Amino acid sequence: MENFDRKKHWENIYQTKEPKEVSWFQPTPKTSLDFFKQLNVPATAKIIDIGGGDSLLVDHLLDLDYQNISVLDISAAAIDRAKQRLGERANKVKWIIADAANFKPLEKYDFWHDRAAFHFLTDEQEISNYLETAQLNINPEGILVIGTFSEQGPKECSGIEIKQYSETTMTNRLKKFFEKIKCITVDHKTPSGTIQNFVFCSFRKLPPI
Repeated sequence: MENFDRKKHWENIYQTKEPKEVSWFQPTPKTSLDFFKQLNVPATAKIIDIGGGDSLLVDHLLDLDYQNISVLDISAAAIDRAKQRLGERANKVKWIIADAANFKPLEKYDFWHDRAAFHFLTDEQEISNYLETAQLNINPEGILVIGTFSEQGPKECSGIEIKQYSETTMTNRLKKFFEKIKCITVDHKTPSGTIQNFVFCSFRKLPPI
C-alpha cells in the first residue's frame, strides 16, 4: 500500500465514528479478561494493552484493582476518548501514543496484551520489529497474549488488509522466545451483527539460553 498514512487513517476513524460504530467494539472484553483470570495475573503486574484505543478493557482492569496499566494506541483521538470516558480514573493509567510497529518502551512489562493490533502488521520488517520489541521488553516469565483474525476470519478490517494467523503459524512465529500456554478460537459478534473469527494465543517468555 504505497504512501499509506496509518496514523492519519486511524485518527480519522476515531474522529468520525462513535464507539459502537466500529467492528471491534465490546462492552465486556470477556476473552481478554479470562486470560487475566486463568493466568492469575497479580494486581501489581505491569500491564500494557497494545492498540487499546478506546477499548473498555482498561475500565474492567481498573475495576479489578489492577494498579499498573499502560494503554498504547497510534491514535491520539482514541486515547482522548478513553480518557474522557474514564474521567478522574484516567489518571491511574499511563497513556502512550505510538505505532506498535516501531514502539520503543521505556519500561518492561509482565503482561503484554494485544487484541487486533498485531494483525494489521503485514510488512515482514514491521512484524519482526514488533516481536523483537515484545521479546526485549517483557520481563522473564512474563506473559504475551495476542488475538488476531484467524484463517477463517476476515481478510481486511477498516479498509486495510490484515494478516491472518492460525494456532500453528502464531506459535511458529513466536517459538524462538516464547512458549505457548494455550490458543483458542473465538467468534466476535460486531455491533452490526457480523461474526468475525479470532485466534487468541497466550505465551510465556522463555528464560534466556
